[in-house]
Amino acid sequence: MKVAIIYNKDIQGVINTFGMQNKEFYNEKTVKKVASSLENAGHNVAILDGNKQIIERLENFMPRVLEGEQMGMVFNMAYGIQGESRYTHIPSMLEMLGLPYVGSSPSGHALALDKVLTKIIWKNNNLPTPDFWVFNSADEDLSTVEYPVIVKPKMESVSFGLKVVYNDNDLREAIDFIVNEFDQQALVEQFIRGREFCVGLLGNSPVETFPVLEIDLEGDPDGIQTVDDKKHKPRRKICPAKLSPELAEKMQKISIEAFKALNLRDFARVDIRLDEDENIYLLEINSMASMGQTGSYPAAAKVAGYSYESMVTRMLDVASVRYFANSLMTQLPDELNGGKVSQPVRIRSFLKTRQQQSEKFLKKLVDTNTHVRNVDGVNMCSELISKELSHLGFTHEVYPQLEVGNILYFTNSFSKEIDYLILMPIDNHVKLAEQENYSEHEQYLAGTGIWENKGGISTVISALQALRFIRSLKKVKIGILLTTDSTIDGKYAKSIIQQKAGQAKKIVGLSGSTKDGGLILSRSGSAIYRIDTKLVKKDVSENISLTALNFNKTLVNVTDISRNDSESLIAPFDILFKSNIFKRYAYGSAGISVRYNSQEELELIEQKIKKIVIQQKRSKIYQIQFEGGQKRPAMAQTPDIENFYHEISKLAKKIDVRVSKNHRWSSSDICHIHKSMPKIDGLGPNGEFMPSNNERILRHSLIERALLLALILNT
Repeated sequence: MKVAIIYNKDIQGVINTFGMQNKEFYNEKTVKKVASSLENAGHNVAILDGNKQIIERLENFMPRVLEGEQMGMVFNMAYGIQGESRYTHIPSMLEMLGLPYVGSSPSGHALALDKVLTKIIWKNNNLPTPDFWVFNSADEDLSTVEYPVIVKPKMESVSFGLKVVYNDNDLREAIDFIVNEFDQQALVEQFIRGREFCVGLLGNSPVETFPVLEIDLEGDPDGIQTVDDKKHKPRRKICPAKLSPELAEKMQKISIEAFKALNLRDFARVDIRLDEDENIYLLEINSMASMGQTGSYPAAAKVAGYSYESMVTRMLDVASVRYFANSLMTQLPDELNGGKVSQPVRIRSFLKTRQQQSEKFLKKLVDTNTHVRNVDGVNMCSELISKELSHLGFTHEVYPQLEVGNILYFTNSFSKEIDYLILMPIDNHVKLAEQENYSEHEQYLAGTGIWENKGGISTVISALQALRFIRSLKKVKIGILLTTDSTIDGKYAKSIIQQKAGQAKKIVGLSGSTKDGGLILSRSGSAIYRIDTKLVKKDVSENISLTALNFNKTLVNVTDISRNDSESLIAPFDILFKSNIFKRYAYGSAGISVRYNSQEELELIEQKIKKIVIQQKRSKIYQIQFEGGQKRPAMAQTPDIENFYHEISKLAKKIDVRVSKNHRWSSSDICHIHKSMPKIDGLGPNGEFMPSNNERILRHSLIERALLLALILNT
């Protein structure tokens, strides 16, 4: 399933810096360890920064589910950025968005984070907790306080501001520090001399308790664990703690009751003091128990029999059971699965490690101008691709071209017959002066051609590298046809495409996919016509305006043919009309672009255009000329294409990659292939065209599509 890990990194990603700033953050190594654990369990994981852009990031990674799809989940590791009740910020937003998540609800976090409310609720439930006082300033009456006491902020964790005091002067100083430093009330709590313990909790019905863990205070009954201890020199942890079975069991039972009293969910850590008479006192409960590898929670989980990976996957699983009443674990942790790692997990892990190299290669492709008439640029791009493929054991044939770049065919097979033909056009219509160079953003990669074709090139190179990594590349016979004239309708490549397609079992196109994962099962055909007109009867000045009027009327009537017709699109382009009433000349020309979905539709459109033009030809005032025809046939959705799509969608479902059926109004090289062949286009990364000549792809889709393509080729 799709799992979005949210944590806090960019704390400047807010509208204003305002209110109490968070001091608690996860180390990126820990976040990556959690991600790796979930990926090894077969999940599709993205790490997202929980600042003001988080909604867009979530929407891109796990968009609205369609009927029958499995809903993704959020693994919340975000402590919040600023303001009050920071633990509640991301869960509250997820509640609004309708996204399930691991961990407690906003109300549960709010209660657990407010130590005063926590203690009040525990006392009302007859749970043991030290006596306490709450102060707003250091000037308040301290006469009821019984020393020694420990002072802490009312709504902080990780032992921030913790201090043990023994007299009024020190207490006033500590209160003043808390109120001014943390901008909140100071909680003054009876200090319990003795030993310190914690109990890790996991699950809901029932709640599992880890073995009781003791924080080694080195025999000092007045010792405490400070924030510096936790961050820089963690105290030794003893687990299981040296307690009688009865006392340990009592601690575990009280911890579960404390967890339930606050209506917490999924996991937590309860902190406990045991006095010198072995009386148990609940100190606080952390509803977002730290998962840092030196922390108490993972240490106790290990003694309970969990590896770090199985602990993380179990946390996700208990949340999924709570939401969906069934387990969402797609794979057992390695230690319970004979140490075997599934093929998709191995491929995904490989692709993740090579993500930086893949993006670097993509940058080279995008920054190389491949305008269809820029022969040097196109050939330079071909050389970059050829170098990568040669490292993978592919040989190539060259089909020299003078007007466009050379067409290349690569294969890893010695026989002509191949399993898959991959179509790889590299040219575009953008000249160097108008090209948008490669740019990186947290969620997107952008640049000319990155969605239309170059992202797909990077995807296939990554997929082939992954197949070599799992030693499967030589088991499948692959042909890759690199074309350089797609922008001019495959004028030179058409016959080569048809020849190589005839030797393949299936054909794959690497055009960019839509943001919702659309695979192209059908494409419109293309036809181009030209209409030219010229004034011939120049003796009357009014004939100039009459020529202009009828030229425009002809274009309007031709364009109007496709009105209310869902099977065709007609649009004029490159319209030119010039006239001069003094020199008495008038002439005009226009291209007519036609997109159609069947040959019958094109024939009907052509008849209608000819009829409109013939009516104008009867005029003796001006001449009109009409020419043109089909450039590419339509690619119709056939049963073979439908079956191929269903094979791909089954693979996609296994790895939680969304695919859907898509018709593309634009034409491409794949349209030249005979309708009897099983073929699918749109296996490039998810993205879209942007204003001007820019395009962008979703960054995470580079890995998703490479994984999916590798699995397709490996079947």
